[in-house]
Amino acid sequence: MEDINFGGAVRWTPEAQVKLKNIPFFVRTQARQRIEELAREAGSDEVTVEMVEQARLEFGQ
Repeated sequence: MEDINFGGAVRWTPEAQVKLKNIPFFVRTQARQRIEELAREAGSDEVTVEMVEQARLEFGQ
């Protein structure tokens, strides 16, 4: 499995990182960008499992 760089302005909780790694690699980059966008829209500098789940529902998965 590819190594995902979690450096950057938005921090990811360890649990959220695990959830992201479970997303198929071919959509993972887009999913990560959208999840980080959701975090910023919520005024948060940290991605949580709940935000990953919210994005999953938005993507219809």
